[in-house]
Amino acid sequence: MTDSPLISVVMAAYNGGPLIEETIASVLAQTLADFELVVVDDCSTDDTLDRLRRVRDPRVRVIAAEHNGGPVVARNTAFAAARGRYIVGLDQDDLCHRTRFAAQHAFLESHPNVVLVASAVDLLQAGAILPPRAPLHTSPSLLDWRLQLGNPLVWSSVMFRADAARRLEVFERTDRLYAEDFDFYHRLARFGAIARIDTPLATYRIHPGGASQRYTARMEQSAVEVLAQPYAALFGAHAAEAARLVLHHFTGGVPAPDLAALQEVGRLVGVVHEHFVMTRRPDATDLALIMAEYGRLWWRLADACVRSGTLSRAEVAAHCPAGLTRNPASRMRSATSLLIGTGRALASRLKQA
Repeated sequence: MTDSPLISVVMAAYNGGPLIEETIASVLAQTLADFELVVVDDCSTDDTLDRLRRVRDPRVRVIAAEHNGGPVVARNTAFAAARGRYIVGLDQDDLCHRTRFAAQHAFLESHPNVVLVASAVDLLQAGAILPPRAPLHTSPSLLDWRLQLGNPLVWSSVMFRADAARRLEVFERTDRLYAEDFDFYHRLARFGAIARIDTPLATYRIHPGGASQRYTARMEQSAVEVLAQPYAALFGAHAAEAARLVLHHFTGGVPAPDLAALQEVGRLVGVVHEHFVMTRRPDATDLALIMAEYGRLWWRLADACVRSGTLSRAEVAAHCPAGLTRNPASRMRSATSLLIGTGRALASRLKQA
């Protein structure tokens, strides 16, 4: 390995013993072999550090932290030690497809205006591979729109330009814990476009030990703090509450408790959307992708409200923003939601009788 590898993979490790060796094996199997893997062990209490030190490949660099500082501090340490022109994000429990580095490197080489490229991801849950989640087709403009409403990217799928990331005042911010990647994308976007390859190039593990399953409340609060900054120009002193409602209901898909709450979420998203269209001016192709995703997220929330029994189908349909259509799969979910919601509403009335 040279002193200046093309790619640096940065990884924070903590008690990842059962899975980390498989993750490292997926890195070492890459078709593009000019890389280093910088792993910072954050004072694991299991055998993670021993497993890391048993890896016999000169491209793997292991740093043992002196104190447990959490994943952001460990990742910042890895980034500071990275020597590559391109940086790959990877968590200790996720997997890279063999052609990931080659495909993302080629994309960045051919798109000099793009500062970060992610990919679609497969989902691994209970030993089964699940298909990628929507949206299946993206553009930089669509991702820009989605970043105004929540995080559309998986950290373990991203590759970005090291020189751009080093222009930031800090790589990842510790006060944005569990939404540090979402915050990073917002700050990095000042230097170029963010894109996604819509073919899965990584596998994301869904398991009880994952941070996204264990720290959902802290993750949402940190994401609120990220969005409150751009929302301040739109909502003033109510920016944080606006961000909370958008993230919890529109992006998170949690049913609105009543019609007034649904109307407020719709109003807030409408303000964000109109501001985006007026300032970013997406072309017709991008606008079509944006409206399709807008409609998908809206009807997902509407169906959740009907399914929960809090709102009727007529109520959510009457308050759907103009221009949002449904695809056939969404219509099928709506019919199912109606049956479930009717049953729950009936059960609630019987309980009150």
